[in-house]
Amino acid sequence: MPFHRLVVDPADVSGAGLRLALNACVPTPLAAYSLPHPGGGTLVLGVLGASHAVAVEQAEHTFSEEVSCTARTDTALPGRAEAPGYRIESWTETFGEAEFRRFAQMLRVSCEREDGWLGGAFPGDDAALTALAAEPDGPGWRWRTWHLYPDQAAGGTVVYTRSRWRA
Repeated sequence: MPFHRLVVDPADVSGAGLRLALNACVPTPLAAYSLPHPGGGTLVLGVLGASHAVAVEQAEHTFSEEVSCTARTDTALPGRAEAPGYRIESWTETFGEAEFRRFAQMLRVSCEREDGWLGGAFPGDDAALTALAAEPDGPGWRWRTWHLYPDQAAGGTVVYTRSRWRA
């Protein structure tokens, strides 16, 4: 599905500075993709400056998750967090050059071909990208994200998140 080659430099240049904001005003994304829920409502995936936002819009419920270095919160991205009806897990992995490039290419292809995927690549390095994938989960949603930060000398770092929301 949608993969975008963005023409702006990434605002987030390191996964170490990512923060988590829930139910805050979501910034305007650089690229967005809306997914309808079979039971009604919509999930909007958004690529920010090397980070992401997800917004749920249902008749009686709204919810948002922002993972970025510019999120208006003091909450660092946790390894795991829960709130009523919501859960997020995150972890970081470092790859050597060849493996990192293969992983970036696999994400790019998934964004181009798979339903429920959105990706954005940033100028300067083909592996500098953010990818999101979502699907309905009963009456709610579940989604995964990948934030790729190339290191010119040694491959790169991937920050993964896995989230679930139910009303």
